[in-house]
Amino acid sequence: MSFARTATRRSVLGAAAVSAALVLTGCVPGEGSGGSPAANAAVESGTLNIDFATYNPLSLVIKEKGWLEASLKDQGGTVNWVQSAGSNKANEALRSGAIDIGSTAGSAALLARANGSPIKTIDIYSQPEWAALVAKESSGITTVADLKGKSVAATKGTDPYFFLLQSLSDAGISAKDVTVQNLQHADGRAALENGSVDAWSGLDPIMAGAEQKGAKLFYRNLSFNTYGFLNATESFLKARPQQAQAVVNAYEKARAWAAANPDETARILADVAGLDLAVAKTVVLERSNLDVDPAPGEAQRQVLAKIGPTFVETGDVASQQQIDDAVASLLDDSLVRKADTSAIKVS
Repeated sequence: MSFARTATRRSVLGAAAVSAALVLTGCVPGEGSGGSPAANAAVESGTLNIDFATYNPLSLVIKEKGWLEASLKDQGGTVNWVQSAGSNKANEALRSGAIDIGSTAGSAALLARANGSPIKTIDIYSQPEWAALVAKESSGITTVADLKGKSVAATKGTDPYFFLLQSLSDAGISAKDVTVQNLQHADGRAALENGSVDAWSGLDPIMAGAEQKGAKLFYRNLSFNTYGFLNATESFLKARPQQAQAVVNAYEKARAWAAANPDETARILADVAGLDLAVAKTVVLERSNLDVDPAPGEAQRQVLAKIGPTFVETGDVASQQQIDDAVASLLDDSLVRKADTSAIKVS
């Protein structure tokens, strides 16, 4: 879906969200977190540790604009931005407590929750086509079947890795018939370009950069890409509900801003990722659908239920029961339902 064409619809949605927020707001400071207002104010004054990632354009907009810093200033809060190189790294940071909120693919969030990471998905930031199978033009690889007996770079625990597994299964090829080199996304591109692997399960915007240099996206399938999930630790949600709400408010402001300013959004991505502007525009305008219902819900549950059994088959999750429990407990739409973009202050 064209990013620019959705601007009008999002403006209407943004106005509706603000109107709804006027009805839903009215909470006193600290409401919902227990204890006295003074005690809650002290809790809310801490540092928010949050990630930004080139695969999450909204995070880049929020960081550049300084909206969170301005909004949390009155609470005495500060913001510490940590870059995530991939969903697996965001999950590691969430599990270790290095960040309170991090962005991953839906598949990675499910994997983490199923394996005991206490996270909740509080916002859907995109429905991207950010993963595909990539090879050199001269490789002779044109179909998924051509990967049998070949080596493929992929970052385990991320959407491109699960994109590869689903693609192989759909083509009737066992994952055992392919040698997977577990490399971080940028290293996977480098391995493809230097001939260390035959193919790469890539991730935008790195993939778009490789494509500009002559790499070929020989297999694409939008249905194998899961949504972009914004996740928070349960301990953070309990201790700092106002900060969590401020983050979701900022994401919804960024969604509307990006719709109205697609070229500037692409410029921000280009600057952070070190991309040519033309490549960044491809990612933002053609392969990043931000016109998506931000409330985690049934659409995401269906995608997770579909990919979950693959985790069990590959041994990434021990049992289907863990998958079922994770699907049932991961998604939390409460903050999106109360989102108030007018509450975000401009620095």
